[in-house]
Formats: sequence, structure tokens, C-alpha cells
Amino acid sequence: MSKRAHPIHGRRQLLRYAGASLILSVSPLAGAAAKLPSILAVRIWPAADYTRVTLEHDAPLKYTHFTVENPDRLVVDIEGVEFNSVLDSLARKVGGDDPYIKLLRAGRFKPGVVRLVMELKTKVAPQVFEVKPVGEYGHRLVLDVYPVNPPDPLMALLEGRKDAVEPLKPEADLQVADKKADELQAKKVPEAPEVHTTKKSGKPIVDRLVTITLDPGHGGEDPGAVGKSGTFEKNVTLEVARRLKARIDAEPNMRAVLTRDSDFFVPLHMRVQKARRVQADLFLSIHADAWIKPDARGSSVFVLSERGASSAQARLLAQKENEADLIGGVNVSAKDPFLARTLLDLSQTATINDSLKLGKYLLGELGNINTLHKASVEQAGFAVLKAPDIPSALIETAFISNPEEERRLNDDAYQEKLAEAIVRGIRQYFIKHPPGPKAKLASLG
Repeated sequence: MSKRAHPIHGRRQLLRYAGASLILSVSPLAGAAAKLPSILAVRIWPAADYTRVTLEHDAPLKYTHFTVENPDRLVVDIEGVEFNSVLDSLARKVGGDDPYIKLLRAGRFKPGVVRLVMELKTKVAPQVFEVKPVGEYGHRLVLDVYPVNPPDPLMALLEGRKDAVEPLKPEADLQVADKKADELQAKKVPEAPEVHTTKKSGKPIVDRLVTITLDPGHGGEDPGAVGKSGTFEKNVTLEVARRLKARIDAEPNMRAVLTRDSDFFVPLHMRVQKARRVQADLFLSIHADAWIKPDARGSSVFVLSERGASSAQARLLAQKENEADLIGGVNVSAKDPFLARTLLDLSQTATINDSLKLGKYLLGELGNINTLHKASVEQAGFAVLKAPDIPSALIETAFISNPEEERRLNDDAYQEKLAEAIVRGIRQYFIKHPPGPKAKLASLG
């Protein structure tokens, strides 16, 4: 018998080696193909503040971006993705009324590279960054288009200012609610003597125009809580805030400013910054609560705490609300000096005391139209309430996770009742605690 391998043995060896060769040559390609990221969805959020374009994908992307002039364009090259129907739909997603984007298109730039070209209506300061998976979202590539010269909210207020300022005086129909608020007030925060009074009656008055910043919670990429019937918290908060603004603006000595007036995301620190830029006298953040059990119900009011939360529920709620930046998508690499100014300082104690007083009046009024989830103002470390010089409160209007309250939150009449109750609470506060002269705020950069 020759020394050559047995035919059967040789064939087995050949098959084994061939199989190994096949695995070595094909497996890396199959693995690479499986790992190629795919664009799953594109969402565009136009607003006067900025326009955001979000590309959701199922794996991390490698990308570069640059700007081109004449005409102004933002170009983003994405490597290792296939041009698909989602990318092909980009051009149809930009509305003609978008304040910053004229046209957005995508195409194959070269093998393995998809190029996005954004034609702009004006000069912008773009931010392009990735957001890691969170909640219901996968990976997201975010293109934020900010105007180089953003609108000045204080100038807009001055241009639309009210010239007639009338003193705010107590009315007969406010006395019952006022007494209820006083009772709540006496339980925790002692009243300070008032010095702003009329010469004849000695009653406190508001003798200047006051500015109230209204903050509709969530927005854009961040829907907030979602009710069983599909109601988004971000939509309810915006509707209530719009109604509230209309009522405040109708008052002769008040005006309101919204942190957002449409469906877009505003980072938490920017909400505080907007209030400080218009030198707001009050800051109210509007929300709709949610809980794992559908029978939880009622309205609540929260203010900032210097120490710990007043309850486990308040602590959990603050944690949930403070995660809005993760869900909405914030460029963590952008250095913002304002963040350092939102930390608690020595002036925060007085502001928190004023916030507690405000919260009690709001709670007393909300109790007239809805069950109170808790009969006292709660406290926790809400990031959106950290303006060191503006009394601030967060109002949980009702439980969107409760089917009955979800229906009420969608009802126009109930939204009007909410707005009316909140305005009455604001008026109660200013009757008892008239604002002093406008403080000259430091430059906010």
C-alpha cells in the first residue's frame, strides 16, 4: 500500500480544510454585514429657537461634518451605512416654513459612504453629536441647527410690553381660596411682614409689571409620560401652558413667556436660563404625573429642596424629570458656563422659602378643581427649579396614567379650569408678596 493518504481519509481532510477555509473567509464578511448600522427613522423638529434633525439607528455610526458657504450648507458624511428608503425620504420631511432649513437630501457619496446635505436659509452654528440608547430610543445622530444671531427674548418682551400697569388688589371672590392658602401656609412657612402697601388702606399692591416664565414640560424627542389612550404629556403641558399664558397676558399687570411654544426639546438648564434672561419674577413648570398603578390620581406641587427630598415619591419624580435631558438628547460636549450658575448658592434659601409660599397658594387653588395627591407642597432636587433668584414651582396637573384623569387632561374645559386655578394662585401670591424693584441681573453670556 502506498504512503499516500487513504482516498476516504484524504477526502475527509480536504473537506475539513476546505470547510475551515470557507469559515475563515466567509465568517468575517457575514459578521461585518450583520454589524452594519442601519438608519431606522428620521425626525425633524423645527422651532424658532433652533431646528433639530434626528437620525435613529441600530448601531454606533462613524461620521464627519463640515459647513460650506455660498450657499450656506451643512454636510454630514456617514460611513458604513446603506442608502435606504428612510434616507431617501429626507427631502420630503422638511417643511417650507422651517426657519433654518431650506432643503435636506441624502445620497450615495462613494462606496460605503452616505452624504447628507442640508441647505440653509441663514448662517447657523450647527451642533452634530450622538446620543446613546435610552428608553424607547436606539442610537441617535442629532443635527442641531442654531442661528448665529439668536432672537433676544428680553427684547421681544420689551417690544410687546404693556404700558398700562394697574395695581393688583384682592377681590371678594378670592377670599375663600385666600383663607385656605393661608391655612396651608401657616403650617410650615411663617409669614414675613409686608412693606409694599397703599397709603390709605395699608393693603399690599403690585405696582409694576411682573413677568412669569411658563415651562411646558418635555417636548420634541422627549414625549414625557404616555397615557393608556396614547396621550403624550408633552402635548398636554403645551396646551395648558398656552391657555395659562393667554390668561396671564389678559391681566393688566402680568405677562407670560413660554420656554417653548411648539413641539421641540429644550434642555433643562436652558429652561432656567430663559427665565433669567427675561428677568422673570416667577417660574412655573407644567407637567402631568404618571405612576405604575392606574388608580393614582390628583394634582401636586413641588419646589426645590436644599437637602433631601420630602418623600420617596418626590425623590423618584425628581429623578425621572431630571432624566429629560437623556431622553430629549443633549450635546454633553458643549461647554455651557451657565450650568455652574444653577448650583445652589447662599441666595437659594430665600428663594426656596418664596417658592414654598407660591406652592401653597397654587395647591390651594388646584384643590378647588381636582383631588390633591398630597395636601402639602413637596420638595426634591429638580434641576429645572434651580434658578437661584426666581421663586419656582413644578405643577403636576393630574395623573396621565389614570384613564379618568387622562380624559380630563384632554378636555378643553378642564384645561381652562387648570389655567384659571393657576392664575388665581399666582394672584394670591402677589397680593400677599408683592415683588420688589427689578434686580439688575449679571450678564448671562
